[in-house]
Amino acid sequence: MNQAVLDMQSDLVKIRKSYAEVNTSQRRLLHKKEEAQANADIWYQRAQLALKNGKEQLARDALIQREHELEVMKTIQSQMDTQGVATKKLYEGIKVLDAKIREANSKKEQYIARAKAAESTQKINDMLSGMTGMTSMDAFKRMEEKVEALEAAAEASAEMTLMEEDLLLSSSKLELDRKFMLFESSAAVDDELKKMKQNLLSESFHTKVPENYESSAEFELEIMRNKICDDESFSI
Repeated sequence: MNQAVLDMQSDLVKIRKSYAEVNTSQRRLLHKKEEAQANADIWYQRAQLALKNGKEQLARDALIQREHELEVMKTIQSQMDTQGVATKKLYEGIKVLDAKIREANSKKEQYIARAKAAESTQKINDMLSGMTGMTSMDAFKRMEEKVEALEAAAEASAEMTLMEEDLLLSSSKLELDRKFMLFESSAAVDDELKKMKQNLLSESFHTKVPENYESSAEFELEIMRNKICDDESFSI
């Protein structure tokens, strides 16, 4: 199959080369035809000029040269027509051969794919034919056990992760509660102390100092002494 494709590709290269050569020849012939046409036009103009000046023989000679150029043109055109047919056939041959090569490559790929599929199927059949039913069931059972073990391990790992996260959150919460309790207790003590100071200041502010005391501090000291004496009398 590969050799057939290679042979067709080699033929295609040759045909394309011939097609290029014929096209080149066609361009050369066209150039010669155009030159012959130009020469024929020139000889015709010369014949007219000679005839106007009474040179009939000279005009005749010019027309003979013109006819020669016209014959050259006909010959070239005949060659171009022949090559045109050949060029068309070569072009059609290129298209046909190119299509055959593509088709052959496509079939080759299909055959390769079919061969690989058949080979794989054969291997599977050979493997299955060499296994008993019990062996197959044992293999599936072992596979199932491995999968279940992996799932259990994954589940245990997930649970441990959640427990660790819960412990971390619980520890963080307890530490935060402790800090707030200390803060709230300290705030309560500060508030109570503030109230006591305010009460003392208020009592001092509202109690009128008698005239026989030099200052309010001396008067408050006397009050505290009397209170202490009253407390001692009460206890006796």
